[in-house]
Amino acid sequence: MDSPPPSAAEAGFSTLHPDIIETHILTRLDGPALASAACCSTTLRRGSSQDHLWSSICHSTWPSTASPSLSEVVSTFPDGGPRAFFSHAFPLLAETNTLDVLSSSAPPTELLSAVDIHHRGQLIFTKLQKIETGTEWFSRLPFQIDLLGPKDVVSTPITHPVGDAACAEILEGMTLSWIVIDPIGRRAANLSSHKPVTVQHHWLTGEVQARFATILAADHGHVQCGIEVTWGRSEGGVREVSLEIEDMDGMHLNGKDSVVILQGAMEGKKGTGKNRVEEGQRRHSGGYHVNLSFGLKGKPSAPFCYPSSPDFSKDISSRSFYLGCCVLLGF
Repeated sequence: MDSPPPSAAEAGFSTLHPDIIETHILTRLDGPALASAACCSTTLRRGSSQDHLWSSICHSTWPSTASPSLSEVVSTFPDGGPRAFFSHAFPLLAETNTLDVLSSSAPPTELLSAVDIHHRGQLIFTKLQKIETGTEWFSRLPFQIDLLGPKDVVSTPITHPVGDAACAEILEGMTLSWIVIDPIGRRAANLSSHKPVTVQHHWLTGEVQARFATILAADHGHVQCGIEVTWGRSEGGVREVSLEIEDMDGMHLNGKDSVVILQGAMEGKKGTGKNRVEEGQRRHSGGYHVNLSFGLKGKPSAPFCYPSSPDFSKDISSRSFYLGCCVLLGF
């Protein structure tokens, strides 16, 4: 039987020199577009599978991945090297992830965090950090990753936000990626909600805190992975970028339990990568029935800004008072 005639796209691209396709077409595509191009024709499939294209996309999407040490790890990811890494790190985690079956492999003894923060497309913070997770000291202490020291401040082009309008602008314009990587197991996952779920302004201290959050599967339910970015008023720059994991009652998990949960996230299903902004906002606008602002069960949350007014009921320092009232009143 004769082979079917080539499609119009196949016939058109087959007449182009491969260097033209690679240099003038494929290099202009982002990750999702390059993956889609591979489905159009065999010519594009061959061209779009080249490692250097995907390495370039990874580095431009996440500048923190451009370090030689991480590039070497990414190049050895199974089933495609940098292309496979992109498929791990670009989408949000699947909403249906569970830990019904524990991993057969041992928890990772070290983790890499590749973190990038953009504001309206401009890079304002990037860092790659390694933590050792195999020590008893790490296993027992509450799990937290701090990317900046107590006295570190990273200057940014963002004017220090004051008031509701400025907080709303941060909420609208900021994106954050926090990729956790197992360099031995060659797995990765993006723990960020992509955009902030809350932005809070403290009228007294002047600090502004943007919070990103993801719900992760745990042994007996779910936990919340929270990422916080803080601007100091006096320093005028980013002075804190941290990650921690809490249960739904707001209790911090220790290192041992957190690493098992992160291992499940890296090995679990990922989303499609489509509509990440809308999907991240949908998940944290009531879908989980967890108040991400105060850590209470049964209270849908929504992105909001604490106003700069010194009214007591809206002061961040009154959070404990608010929580106590909710408990007493049965909310």
